[in-house]
Amino acid sequence: MIFRQLFDATSGTSTYLLASRRGGEALILDPVLEKVDRSLQLIRELDLKLVKAIDTHLHADHITGLGALRDRTRCITVMGEQSSVDVVSMRIADGDRLGIEGISLDVAYTPGHTDDSYSFIMPDRVFTGDTLLIRGTGRTDFQNGDPSAQYESIFNRLLRLPDETMVFPAHDYKGDTVSTIAEEKRYNPRLQVKSVDEYVTLMNNLNLSNPKMMDVAVPANMRQGLAQQEIARRGWAMTAEQARDLVGSRDIVLIDLRERTERERHGVIPGSLHAPYPDLQENIQEGGMLHELASATNKRLVFYCAFGERSAMAVQAAQDAGLATACHVHGGIDAWKKADGPITH
Repeated sequence: MIFRQLFDATSGTSTYLLASRRGGEALILDPVLEKVDRSLQLIRELDLKLVKAIDTHLHADHITGLGALRDRTRCITVMGEQSSVDVVSMRIADGDRLGIEGISLDVAYTPGHTDDSYSFIMPDRVFTGDTLLIRGTGRTDFQNGDPSAQYESIFNRLLRLPDETMVFPAHDYKGDTVSTIAEEKRYNPRLQVKSVDEYVTLMNNLNLSNPKMMDVAVPANMRQGLAQQEIARRGWAMTAEQARDLVGSRDIVLIDLRERTERERHGVIPGSLHAPYPDLQENIQEGGMLHELASATNKRLVFYCAFGERSAMAVQAAQDAGLATACHVHGGIDAWKKADGPITH
């Protein structure tokens, strides 16, 4: 496995790059906007294809690189379903499994630092965001933080992982890069409490000043959505209501770009074909399934996804590949449900 830990000294943020092999798919955790160029250079040097960019939570001390990486690589952006970010490509929930080629992360909802905090678990390591730090824990006094929820996340979720599990947090301010569950149980001063009440009292009396960039970072990080208006202006979009009225038409074929787990949880538009977004480039090139479907049937390809972000990028790619009639459902299946469009499971 390829594993790189990148560090931003200004915000104390650790960014993690993972892939199963050189030349394969990659994901990145907690990217920092100012370090996007460095991350992309490393991705090129390792001959990787970035397919997913993930934030463990809405950060208050730096501006995320999620949007910039999406715009430059057409990767999928990922955050928890509780996040107040306007739009990301994919929203995850507790118990999900997030995968790329050769790598799978178990998704654990671990609120407390914020109400949208997630951790990501592999067999030998856990990426804890700001929930569990090395010899510390994430503060709980803003962004709907909750010390009792954090106690639950740490003591009844994370600390129940095997002792040898490596701990990789999103931040460190002392120069540490990795710990283990066993080390944190033994040496983390905030974990030497005897009850949830004792932990709540401890966290409520830290009296910390706000992060320096909080007033800038939080509003900026809440606006990550791809501007779908430009796609609509070019005539490459239809509203959910328009798409709903075309269900059953012989002139179109609906293409679902979401992953299997999303389809199972949220349902599908009746009659749509499944062509996951990571396979898009192969499918729209000459000889690919979608290219041949459009050429052989003269049907209009109508892409959809969760919120319209992947499908907007798919339309641009399809147009670039010569599929001039391709369009997408603006707002995705989220807008479709609000328009009372039919759903099957």
